[in-house]
Amino acid sequence: MPHDCVPELLARATEALEEEFGALPDTHANGENPSLGIAGDEAELDEDASAEAMAAVLEATAHRLGDNYPYFHPLYAGQMLKPPHPVARAAYALAMKINPNNHARDGGRASSAMEVEAVREIAGIFGWTEFLGHLTSSGTFANLEALWMAGQLAPGRRIVGSEHAHYTHQRISGVLKLEFASVAADERGRMRLEALEEELRKGDVGTVVATLGTTAMGAVDPLDEILKLKERYGFRVHVDAAYGGYFRLIADALDEPARRAFSAIGQADSIIVDPHKHGLQPYGCGCVLFRELAVGRFYKHDSPYTYFTSKELHLGEISLECSRAGAAAVALWATQRLLPLKPGGEFARGLAKGRRAALELDRRLRGDGRFEALAAGSPELDIVVWALQAADLRKASEQARRVFDACARRGLHLALVQLPGSWFGTPGRVKHERGGATCLRSVLMKPEHEAWMGEIWNRLGAGCGDVVGV
Repeated sequence: MPHDCVPELLARATEALEEEFGALPDTHANGENPSLGIAGDEAELDEDASAEAMAAVLEATAHRLGDNYPYFHPLYAGQMLKPPHPVARAAYALAMKINPNNHARDGGRASSAMEVEAVREIAGIFGWTEFLGHLTSSGTFANLEALWMAGQLAPGRRIVGSEHAHYTHQRISGVLKLEFASVAADERGRMRLEALEEELRKGDVGTVVATLGTTAMGAVDPLDEILKLKERYGFRVHVDAAYGGYFRLIADALDEPARRAFSAIGQADSIIVDPHKHGLQPYGCGCVLFRELAVGRFYKHDSPYTYFTSKELHLGEISLECSRAGAAAVALWATQRLLPLKPGGEFARGLAKGRRAALELDRRLRGDGRFEALAAGSPELDIVVWALQAADLRKASEQARRVFDACARRGLHLALVQLPGSWFGTPGRVKHERGGATCLRSVLMKPEHEAWMGEIWNRLGAGCGDVVGV
C-alpha cells in the first residue's frame, strides 16, 4: 500500500465516521454541524486564523522531527524500531477523532470490543482459546502485570531470569518487593540450564522468566527444557516474547533449538508480546496473556462510577492500568484484519524476509576477515551482532565505535552492544582477554532489509574501510 494513499483514505474514512454521528443536534447557529473534534468555544474561533496558526505550528513540528535517525528507512538497521503499517497509522488517527479510553466500556465501547477480538487473535498464535488477556501501554507494563501475578500466586518466592533478560525484570521485581536473581547465559545469550537448576535446587523459586528474543541479540531461551524442569521443581513459567512472539508464525524457518522453544510456548503460564515491535503498531502497544482464567480474581475491585452501565466485561476489571488509549486497539484490530496472523500469510512472510536478511548478513560477515561473527552460531531471529578483528578487546571496541560513526556518515545506522569478547572469533585470530567488548549490532526487522542487503553491505564495508583502511 503506497504511503501517499494514507491521507486520502483517512479523509474518506473520517467522512464515514462523521456520518455515524450525523443525527446529533446542530451546535452552530447557522445550522451547520462542526466536524468531529471541534465543539463549544473552539467552534467559535476564526477558522482562517486558527488554520494558519496550526499550519505554522505543524511546520515547526516537522522541522523538529527532522532531528531524528531515519527509523523508517531500510538503511536504519540499529535499534528495534519498525515503522507502523500505513493502515495502523490511519486507523489510529481515525480513532483519535473520538479519543476512546479502553478502561471501561463507557469510554471505549467499540474500541474495547475491537481489543478483545485483536487480543484473541494474538493468543491464537500460541494455540490459546481460553485465556485472560488484554493490551497494555508497553511491554514493560505487560511484564509488570505478569510478575505482579507471579507474586500473588507465589508470595515470598523468587523470580529468576537469564542475565540477558530485559533489565526491566529486575527493576519491576524491585518495585513489587520480589527478589530477583540472574541466571548465567551461554555464548549465544541463552539461559544455561545447569545454572538455572542450581537456583531451583534452593527450593524458593516461584517463577522462571524465559525470554524468546532477547533485546541484545535475539537469543531464544530453551523453553522446552525449562518446562521439563518445571515438572520436577514446580514453578510458574513466564515467557517474555515482547520481541520474538510473532516468530511463532514462522517457527519452521528457525534453527532447531529455537523451533523447539517456540513450539512449547503454549505451555507457559503467562506470555507477553509487543505489537509495537514486529506487530507493525505505533508505540505504545503491549499485550499480556494468562493461561488461567482464574487469575482474574486478583484484579477484582469496585468503582462507584466506572462499571455501572454494562454487564459485559470491562477491560479495566482485568488490568492494572486505568486510562489507556483505545486508539491502540483500533490500529491493531485494523492491521490484523488486513494482515491476518497466520502461517504463510503476508504478515508472516514479512517476518521471514527479516530473518533471511539476518542470515545473509551473518554469512557475509563470516566470509570477511575484517569481522568476527558470533562464534557459537548464526542468529536465532533477525538480530546480528559482530566484533571487529583486532589484536585485543580494547582495540576491537575502539574500532567498533569508529565504524559505527563512519557508517552513520555514509547513511547506514547501526547500533552498539557490550558483550563478552570470548563469544566472538575463531581460535588464534583474536586475542580474547577477560572482559567485554563493544560490538556492532543490526536489527533487521523490516521486510525491506532483505532487498537492501547489498547496499547495507557496501556501506558497512566502506565505513569499515574508512577506519581500518581496507
